[in-house]
Amino acid sequence: MNISGNTILITGGGSGIGRALAEALHAKGNKVIVAGRRQAALDDVVAANPGMAAVMLDVGDPAAIREVSARLVAEHPDLNVVIQNAGIMVAEDVAADEWTLDTAEATITTNLLGPIRLTAALLPHLKDKDGATIMTVSSGLAFVPLVATPTYCATKAAIHSWSQSLRVQLAGSGVGVIELVPPGVQTELMPGHDTDPNAMPLADYIAEVMAILEANPTGEEIVVARCRPLRAAQDDAAHGAVFARLNASFLNKAG
Repeated sequence: MNISGNTILITGGGSGIGRALAEALHAKGNKVIVAGRRQAALDDVVAANPGMAAVMLDVGDPAAIREVSARLVAEHPDLNVVIQNAGIMVAEDVAADEWTLDTAEATITTNLLGPIRLTAALLPHLKDKDGATIMTVSSGLAFVPLVATPTYCATKAAIHSWSQSLRVQLAGSGVGVIELVPPGVQTELMPGHDTDPNAMPLADYIAEVMAILEANPTGEEIVVARCRPLRAAQDDAAHGAVFARLNASFLNKAG
């Protein structure tokens, strides 16, 4: 993915990593369109970044994806990059008597079906564009799950797997696939995350992501240094130790 000169759609662009990444790419000379469910948040982003555009989109709504995608192609015919950032992360206690499937189903719809559906809607358009790129957003938790958020972690593992297959199937089509693999970052994804001292400051995360992207625009994954132990743990004997350390509070309670 070229660092500049693109027209980029970023879902979940009203806050957190989505907004920060949108602003960083906008500053590099890209035309950026932020999408999200909250009009006030989108208005704030656009007001703070003259030249940026916004569109309301709930990626959990298949009809909205089809309608908004058609409108985006008509209004922004030079659209060539889609960053699939929208997502939700909610704790689940599956052992609780009152546990229901509501959270799990909403998480799968937003985090997994949303990117798949949006890709399906925009892929025919992207195939005709120079520098076309689909950037998926998984998580370090795709490789070592945080047991407090089982469905979130499962969707991110699925996004990682799906990204690998998508990349191979689209080889030769002119559409590249990059997977962004964040660690815990100080955002409002979950209550308390924005002030969590163990999470990476958002500005530091975005700066490192942009540096990696600029240094290696054809790379398949963007993994910052803080996330490398999680990314590597699935591939070696450290997986069990990293899993135990990440989930120590749950394992201690269970023991």
